[in-house]
Amino acid sequence: MKLILLGPPGAGKGTQAKMLMDRYGIPQISTGDILRAAVKAGTPMGLRAKSFMDAGGLVPDEVVVGIVRERIQEDDCKAGFILDGFPRTVPQADALAEALTALGRPLDAVVSLAVDVEALVERLTGRRTCRDCGLGYHVTFAAPKAAGICDACGGELVQRDDDREETIRRRLDVYNEQTSPLIDYYRKSGLLSEVDGMLSMDAVQDEILAILRKE
Repeated sequence: MKLILLGPPGAGKGTQAKMLMDRYGIPQISTGDILRAAVKAGTPMGLRAKSFMDAGGLVPDEVVVGIVRERIQEDDCKAGFILDGFPRTVPQADALAEALTALGRPLDAVVSLAVDVEALVERLTGRRTCRDCGLGYHVTFAAPKAAGICDACGGELVQRDDDREETIRRRLDVYNEQTSPLIDYYRKSGLLSEVDGMLSMDAVQDEILAILRKE
């Protein structure tokens, strides 16, 4: 199963990808996770990516495309993969299509999650991350037992720079301008299915599974 999950920041792509990964035994490939790891490590690529992420912009194609191309050729992707957060632009989609064609591994489906903008802002501004162990929380939907303290290790919970409201709204503007055209791109290819991301987590998963069963 070779799948792309589309949707704006906070639409639930990562959550749905992890559920699908457990079901199908294939990896979730999240460029966001890869880039954040590089930022935390302070690598040259990570520092470059951070300047764009903090400003609510997209990381340049040349940084992202090469990472993904290499990743989908690793052994754990032989049975398939779930792309979460990539591609983000039509040029990236073209580059991905070329890479998959060259590898003889075309996509099976593209699922787009539709979510209300204000709901997205609430989801993202409420996220908190443990400074020590990296465990994630949400002040409303997955609050820690003690405010500001990680349940697992007692570390301080912090809000990432790219989860602040001003940055989030810029990210949504960027998404609408550069990434939403992918919906038409994949609709024309016949690969696109759309799911209401405002449904419960399990209901969204059920709809995605129904789409994949048809494929």
